[in-house]
Amino acid sequence: MSQNEPGFDELLAAAKHSAVHLEMRDSYGVGDEAEDFENWKRTGQRDIDPASEYWTPWVDLIRSTVARGAVVRRARVVSEPVTDYIRYEHAGTVVNVQAGEQVHWLPRRQASDIALPGNDFWVFDGETVLFNHFSGDGNWCEPGWEVRTEPAVARLASAAFEAVWERGVPHEKYSV
Repeated sequence: MSQNEPGFDELLAAAKHSAVHLEMRDSYGVGDEAEDFENWKRTGQRDIDPASEYWTPWVDLIRSTVARGAVVRRARVVSEPVTDYIRYEHAGTVVNVQAGEQVHWLPRRQASDIALPGNDFWVFDGETVLFNHFSGDGNWCEPGWEVRTEPAVARLASAAFEAVWERGVPHEKYSV
């Protein structure tokens, strides 16, 4: 990744029509989320206040993106029974939805015949793909992302996302 490569915030801010995100891991351990997850495991309580210090930056970013007309969708491929981490994500997804994201969940066993890239990713306007790179324990690798603009890569990621989205269950109907 070069110093001139755009990051997530810049790519989302530039999205004119759409931003889609595919998550395929059953656990993550990144940044302040790791601390929040540990707190949830101890207390069973998840911060679901969109105005909280934890959520405000994300909520503001998504709301401004949606307000300018871009659609933001997130799909998650999950193993069942779900992990504690997926339970934690599910508990907080209400905030993603309140911010303006649309979210679907797809049980992994229903994704066996979908060609999926090896990494989680975002696709912006069907043209730019930001692949997320994680270590085995779910933390960010160095570099944490890779931006690709080759049409074949964008088509692969877009097709994978759309296949998962089509089969996925809307958040409000998916129980963990």
